[in-house]
Amino acid sequence: MSLDVAIIGYGLAGSVFHAPLIAADPHLRVATVVTGSAERAEQARREHPGVRVLPDPGALFADPAGTALVVVASPNRTHAPLAERALEAGIPVVVDKPFTVTVAEAERLITRAEASGLLLTVFQNRRWDGDFRTARRLVDEGVLGRVHRFESRFERWRPAPKGGWREVGGPADAAGILYDLGPHLVDQALVLNGPVTTVYCELDRLRPGVSTDDDAFVALHHASGARSHLWASALAPRLGPRFRILGDRAGYEVDGLDPQEAALRDGRRPDDGKPWGTVDSAHWGTVGAEPDAEPVPTLPGDYPAFYAGVAAALLDGGPAPVDPRDAVTGLRILEAARRSAETGAAVRP
Repeated sequence: MSLDVAIIGYGLAGSVFHAPLIAADPHLRVATVVTGSAERAEQARREHPGVRVLPDPGALFADPAGTALVVVASPNRTHAPLAERALEAGIPVVVDKPFTVTVAEAERLITRAEASGLLLTVFQNRRWDGDFRTARRLVDEGVLGRVHRFESRFERWRPAPKGGWREVGGPADAAGILYDLGPHLVDQALVLNGPVTTVYCELDRLRPGVSTDDDAFVALHHASGARSHLWASALAPRLGPRFRILGDRAGYEVDGLDPQEAALRDGRRPDDGKPWGTVDSAHWGTVGAEPDAEPVPTLPGDYPAFYAGVAAALLDGGPAPVDPRDAVTGLRILEAARRSAETGAAVRP
């Protein structure tokens, strides 16, 4: 049995991250795409033959046509209102990150979903990055001992701005790199180290023509005693390690990015019969303590696990692959980070 899925938004998120993963799952089908762009409409028809293409969300909610799931992959400021319309129509929802612009919006959605008994989950796909899966395994198995520092980076070298809303929008748009890459960085820190007691943040606008933050540093102090140092930048001519995790027995360090995004951008799908999410041994991270460190195999990345979890939740009543309350916790930290950047002081989330 295949469930019909409607994707609202067919930009990078909808066309590259969501649609290929949905199409690759045997229990799901890309049945409807909502986009106001003629070019993207043709792209959707080409990539998903037989898909119904609609010009706006109103057309979808006026005629859901058996839609079993709505995926909200539109600009950040539209996440909450579109997710709410889907829930009002009695349709389960996947929302791309960030879940919403504000904590208050997110809490309202959760209350509505729970009252209606509908699935509501958030696409925190980076939980299934191969390097992060490897880091979690090392921590869970005690290889690193007690973790006291977690360093994580999403750094890019993009000195020429693209000029989209992420670079020129304001707080109401959840624009800027803190709300673009921060949800991934914070979510991984929470998964690995647990609740946060204090947040410190530095935000900068480094490139001409950019009106919001394009460089961010966030320091989290966890209730466990661990500290997470998180970086996101569009102006990093030299990239730091993706992860550097220090424990009282050993450390883990790895460079580069999980290959799944690049594969999806290249048009690959997880069901193409080739190995998915694997990392060549030359790019494995290392684990150990000075003066010795040994390569450790990177577990395969597994973005398909997210939509497998969605299908299981819809068909079998299983749990959501990502609890939306986790995303609310992440939003609280992002809101605290903005307050900290404004005051220059550490704050409580």
